Amino acid sequence: MKKWGCLILLLVSLCVVFVNRGSFESREDIPSVEVQGYDQEEDRSAYDNIQKLKVIEEQIYQGNLLLVNSEYPVRQEGVKSDVVNLFKHNELVKGYGLLYNDTYLSEDIAREFSELVAAADKGGVDNFWITSGYRDFDEQRQLYQEKGSGTALPAGYSEHNLGLSLDVGNTQTPMAKAPEGEWIEENAWEYGFILRYPEDKTDITGIQYEPWHIRYVGLPHSAIMKEKNFVLEEYLDYLKEEKVISVSVKGKKYQISYYAVHKNMTIQVPSKLHYEISGNNMDGVIVTVFL
Repeated sequence: MKKWGCLILLLVSLCVVFVNRGSFESREDIPSVEVQGYDQEEDRSAYDNIQKLKVIEEQIYQGNLLLVNSEYPVRQEGVKSDVVNLFKHNELVKGYGLLYNDTYLSEDIAREFSELVAAADKGGVDNFWITSGYRDFDEQRQLYQEKGSGTALPAGYSEHNLGLSLDVGNTQTPMAKAPEGEWIEENAWEYGFILRYPEDKTDITGIQYEPWHIRYVGLPHSAIMKEKNFVLEEYLDYLKEEKVISVSVKGKKYQISYYAVHKNMTIQVPSKLHYEISGNNMDGVIVTVFL
């Protein structure tokens, strides 16, 4: 009887282990992120067909990698051009709720967020709400006047003025303790999002821990930041120092280059490969080539 009792106890323990692991099934087979230095041979083969592209100063202030903080405010040309009222676009709101009927966000970012939510739902995490999205400068100014510097930021100095950031809530539990908050912190990078103001980086960001505030930067940047535990400030400094890096994420290869922008500047980009250009909102642009 003792043997049977031990066997039953063992089976029950195994079941508990598998049940506890079930909520993280969406994270299975997460690939490692491999970051390498500049590979000249790979660069030569990738750029067999190149074109020269003129870069103008305005591009410093446009794109998904813009740094917005107390030193670098949003410029009008940095605001996403596809911002819409999500309440009036049901096709964009998939798997999550809206706390207010005047919640604005970039269409592209809304679609990316829907993919994130769908992946979380497969793992049993399914109570996401957007509590705040894009705010124009006037709305931000009013919020700052009402809430003060302890809660809000001046107009132009909030990421919410870009259209790339959103606050995500849970109707039952604070995000710091909610499964949704844990899922975002561990998995959002796979869908191009970062937790912008983590608890251990407040001395760098200058912003208190906000487990609800996520920001889109896109792959492969979100993967590198997750791998190296970088916030955006650190990542942009890293690219500026390295100048060129190669990275492999989910079996796909990328080459990322930083360029300081000056007058009458041209850069070489591949004519037959997809690439993206984003400013850093400071002094240069980052070119990401999809190899």
